[in-house]
Amino acid sequence: MDKITVLMSIYKNENPDYFQTAMDSILNQTLQPDEIILIRDGEVPQELQAVINKYICDKRTFTYIPLNENKGLGNALRIGVERSRNELIARMDTDDIAVERRLALQLDAFKEDTKLALVGGQIIEFEESPDNPTGKRMVPFQHQAILKYMKTRSPFNHMSVMFRKSSVLNVGNYKPLYCLEDYYLWCRMALNGCKFCNLPETLVYVRVGSEMYQRRGGYKYFKSWKQLEKYKYRHNMTNIWQYMITLGARFSVQVLMPNKIRGWLFRKFGRNPV
Repeated sequence: MDKITVLMSIYKNENPDYFQTAMDSILNQTLQPDEIILIRDGEVPQELQAVINKYICDKRTFTYIPLNENKGLGNALRIGVERSRNELIARMDTDDIAVERRLALQLDAFKEDTKLALVGGQIIEFEESPDNPTGKRMVPFQHQAILKYMKTRSPFNHMSVMFRKSSVLNVGNYKPLYCLEDYYLWCRMALNGCKFCNLPETLVYVRVGSEMYQRRGGYKYFKSWKQLEKYKYRHNMTNIWQYMITLGARFSVQVLMPNKIRGWLFRKFGRNPV
């Protein structure tokens, strides 16, 4: 159980310098991963490919899976989970920075409670440098609080989670749902009786920008939320009033509201000060 796979997916718009920083933060962990799976989701520019090539030459640690076409994060992660050679899989984005003890802290949690299926943690967001954070996304620690939080919002910071491969495969793995593949997976795991926790420690420094708020708006994004809210309602995770209120609020924020105002609201009310 001490062996851990780190699962990452990269695509053409990634910044080579950001990717290198993210990769180095994993390679400098106090607990080294046994395997790093890197899914290349479609063709990438030569400059980015050159950085990728620098790392994947170590065949003992890296499992490199280049896909010819970009088919989205959910598809890439599904393939990565299936290919993992270890039971414990840690998610990591290719432009974020993991704290040095991230993997060690999460492994300790799994050892302390062998019934856990997923362990997440807190994140600090930044734009230019981790030394100048813009906010902190706090999520609940204990299982019952996580289930309650899940009724309206995702109770995990996706880039911070470590989960059991078997628990994810038992509910059908990652499935396509635009920008909500992770939240959809957590709901299915909850309905299957999986046990969760979030650590109080910050595990990842997350790079954010205006494009993040653009991705959290628009009718396509709202349609994904509508599909997920229907799923939660049909499986008795929410009631009819919660369903209607949540959809109404999300339509107002995601479809009617301009990006700048949406971004201000996220920073003001959706994040804690650092």
